[in-house]
Amino acid sequence: MKIVKLSLFLLLVTALLGCGDEKPRVGKYGMMDPNIPEYAAVEFFDHIYHDENLTEALKLASPSLERLIKSYNTNKNVQRHILNLRFDKVEITPHAGSAGRNEFSKETKIFVFFEGQLNGNVIKDMRIVDLVRIDDKWKVDKISLK
Repeated sequence: MKIVKLSLFLLLVTALLGCGDEKPRVGKYGMMDPNIPEYAAVEFFDHIYHDENLTEALKLASPSLERLIKSYNTNKNVQRHILNLRFDKVEITPHAGSAGRNEFSKETKIFVFFEGQLNGNVIKDMRIVDLVRIDDKWKVDKISLK
């Protein structure tokens, strides 16, 4: 009887520990390396589209972009005025413009693809993101269509 109770207790503890609040990881299968520019770009947009405020997105922005974002105060205003791209739900996918290595570069461009919905309509779009390396961390510096 003790073995059955112990087994049930261990099963319950294992089930409860498996239900942790682990943050979803970036990239296909959650395997994107946090030290690459694609990671910084996707995380930046993920915070703008999925967070309650801009705090985490500001950490991934260059000083000039950070000042601009702060002037718009809310995520929806940033989506509307800086990105000109609003979504109710969105999936964000990066694509590096070249096959070169970025580990020694100080700046790079990343193409970021957006696929989502706004008011029930499917929207697919792309933005070009310029990133700069500041203190060994990639920061989003500019966002453009061309």
